[in-house]
Amino acid sequence: MTDDGPDVVVLREGVHGVSTTEYAEALRERLPADVNVARARTADEERELVPSARVVTGHRIDESLIADATRMRVFACASAGYDHLPLGALEDAGVAVTNASGVHGPNIAEHVVGVVLQFAREFRRFWRQQERHEWRRGQATELYGSTVTVFGLGAIGQAVVDRLEPFSVDTVGVRYSPEKGGPTDEVVGFDDHRGVDDALARSDYVVLACPLTETTRGIIDAAALTTMEPHAVLVNVGRGPLVETDALVAALQKNAIGGAALDVTDPEPLPPNHPLWDLENAFITPHASGHTPRYYQRLADVLAANWAAVDADELDDLRNRVR
Repeated sequence: MTDDGPDVVVLREGVHGVSTTEYAEALRERLPADVNVARARTADEERELVPSARVVTGHRIDESLIADATRMRVFACASAGYDHLPLGALEDAGVAVTNASGVHGPNIAEHVVGVVLQFAREFRRFWRQQERHEWRRGQATELYGSTVTVFGLGAIGQAVVDRLEPFSVDTVGVRYSPEKGGPTDEVVGFDDHRGVDDALARSDYVVLACPLTETTRGIIDAAALTTMEPHAVLVNVGRGPLVETDALVAALQKNAIGGAALDVTDPEPLPPNHPLWDLENAFITPHASGHTPRYYQRLADVLAANWAAVDADELDDLRNRVR
């Protein structure tokens, strides 16, 4: 702890606009008692507090703050994605960057299982029937015995596969390094186009849990949607541009696929007049699958695990270091 100010500063902007108060409290519980944690509530407080801190954490950091942050050794990004950060300025200042990789696994995986069951068991249709006081059976299906392809076998993808296991589904994983294997029954590479097409053609559910890269941008395009079966459901909890939106809208409008559950969209936020809102076979959530009260607790666990390395200035040992 320094007499001049806090050691750790939590910036005011939280993930998805959620207050960082819980995050600061979780850090105080986990870090040594002599580590001073402060939460900036305003832009003025950020400018006042950041120069003293060895660690600054939050969803984003303004480049203007970095020049004055002469003691900062680590910026702990509160989200898994970090491309929105001023990485050049952070690197020039000698600041290491960590992210929130792994924090989203349990919460997003539960969201995926929930929306898959929603489509399988026709919960949305029955909910609408209840609102109309209408007693009419449908033809729900079973998740048991179905085939699920998961794009991305990082923390989120692995958590999805783990939670699907009790349903006795067949799983296919798509990842950059298929030689690493994975928790799925089969693994194919992103560059194995025949293998990916084969997986899409026999999948009942396709889950996108991969990062957005030049390889994955638009990976679900018109051709991929045509390859999927008419009953198949697409679930996107990765990034909106993984899917070509116009092609998806056309496929849903023609019932060329069974449906789509989208927690991320392109564009995002989804404009109020966008056709996806009005499609009965589309389920839209506002990039909310990753945030639960435990999100900030898991995020605080990452920074707490890194504190010894920060204190010893051994930044190569940082967990989740990305830069």
